[in-house]
Amino acid sequence: MKVVLFCGGKGLRMRELSETIPKPLAPIGERPVIWHVMKYYASYGHRDFVLCLGHGGQQIKDYFINYKEWDSNDCTLSSTSRSVMLHDSDLDDWTITFVDTGVDSLLGERLLRVRRFVEPDETFLCNYADSLTDCPIDEIVSHHHATGATATVLAAKPARSLHVLDIDHGSMVHDIGPMGASGLWVNGGYMVLDRDIFDVIEPGEELVEQPFHRLVARHELAAYRYCGNWAGIDTFKERMEMEDLWRQGRAWWATWRAGHAASHQPRVHRLTGASGA
Repeated sequence: MKVVLFCGGKGLRMRELSETIPKPLAPIGERPVIWHVMKYYASYGHRDFVLCLGHGGQQIKDYFINYKEWDSNDCTLSSTSRSVMLHDSDLDDWTITFVDTGVDSLLGERLLRVRRFVEPDETFLCNYADSLTDCPIDEIVSHHHATGATATVLAAKPARSLHVLDIDHGSMVHDIGPMGASGLWVNGGYMVLDRDIFDVIEPGEELVEQPFHRLVARHELAAYRYCGNWAGIDTFKERMEMEDLWRQGRAWWATWRAGHAASHQPRVHRLTGASGA
């Protein structure tokens, strides 16, 4: 199943990094956020990606075209043959389509511009490429098909450490508590879409604002409630929290470490641009 990733935003809430690199390339460990999202999908067998590029699109394209597998995989260097034998691999079976969808385009417009790359598939996956989860994507897909909806979104509990106020008609607070315990659900960014979604998007529109509201009116927007791990990565602080978990070996979103990913045979890479020993 194809996976459409929105990776053209400017990431203004992560300005410490986004002034030099696009938000999807913000690092968690030795790899960027978008890699972690793609590894999650690949661990469930979804390895055909369509990247909606915008701000910093060339940097994202260059990152994958000049991808260095040995940065995140065990390997053996042969100094005599100037080659690297990889004992694992990240994306040898991935297909990545890069599409320039405009620097200032809204998400609905970006989706329309990649329509020809996802059709004629009946159903495809979609993601903002700035959140992580360990929710089994196959469960969301099954729920989507069971409801007959045009679009299904992962409904997650807010992870931020904000407090929700219950205020009376005046100004007195009746109750105060953490957002995560408030009963609120947020759009977790993991979406399953039928190709009919293209029929409800007008050129220049945002995805959630107009098209999703049209689906709500038709009872064609479903949600898959998930109370497990989920985190948005909109700020420097949120990225550092994920960085700490990764460094500590507690990255709950790393589903590929739980036996989902297929094993790979060792592969040899010749080191180019280096003189022999």
